[in-house]
Amino acid sequence: MAALLYHLFSSSALVSLGLYNLISSTCSYLKSPHSYSAKPFHPFSSHHHRLRHLPLYLIIVFLLLALFHQLFISSDPDPLLKGGTSVHRFTSLQSAAVLFLFFILSLSLLLSDSSSLLPLPTDLIFALASALFFLQYSVSASAASVQTSGLEAKCDAVSARISAIAALLCLVLACKPRLFVADVGLGASIFLQGLWVLQTGLSLYVDAFIPEGCHRLLDVVNGVEGSTKCDVEEFKFRAVAILDLMFLVHVMVVVVVVMITYVFVGKSVGIKRSSSYEALPNASSSHENNLSHIQMKSLTGTQA
Repeated sequence: MAALLYHLFSSSALVSLGLYNLISSTCSYLKSPHSYSAKPFHPFSSHHHRLRHLPLYLIIVFLLLALFHQLFISSDPDPLLKGGTSVHRFTSLQSAAVLFLFFILSLSLLLSDSSSLLPLPTDLIFALASALFFLQYSVSASAASVQTSGLEAKCDAVSARISAIAALLCLVLACKPRLFVADVGLGASIFLQGLWVLQTGLSLYVDAFIPEGCHRLLDVVNGVEGSTKCDVEEFKFRAVAILDLMFLVHVMVVVVVVMITYVFVGKSVGIKRSSSYEALPNASSSHENNLSHIQMKSLTGTQA
């Protein structure tokens, strides 16, 4: 139950962060496309100056809670492996180390934006975020390679790929901060990671969502490797195919959310596609008036 609650908590945090980044970056781009530049942090628009850094405060709190959770579960015994050095202990400590680095980066970003103690350029922040997402990819891929459960290994492998995409997009933004597509892609990848964390929690810890032929091991602590097993190889392949299908469904959901976000933000900002062409008819009509005036003058002179 605790593992499922942690996945729900992580999913809600990532989905909220991804959606907030999508809305903020789209709004900034539509307001001024020519002067647009990606930001690692979008201040919260409010009349109160204290609420400006509210998203960063929430990110720091969520990272601290996730860090403490990873440190706590690293001490859980693993009934599948003998001895005091369990595999899940090292993978949990690796995840805790990556979360701690994200916490340091968020704290540095807060100090950089709120004071002059640590002035960090935007490209450096994106480069550091790219490195941390790559570390997250490495940890997830390593966890997938040592999992004794094929179902859980598949979930970790997909999560690793999403982290790799986020690392690549952060690196692109560090080089080209004016690339709006990369900024939207970063928010979408965080949103997708949140949906996949939710799917992982449901597929591993909720009996109604566990694929047919797979089951939870009741004598294993929830959250450690191998807690959900598929006894027959055929059922394991079927479960992996179902997870691939669900991943495509989540990707389609993210694409729809991105399109809806762009439409609604565009309407709220008041973008008009024909606004840049409104001056053309007036210019042409004034040109025609000048021509007719010249022709009238020439006719008058001829008659005279």
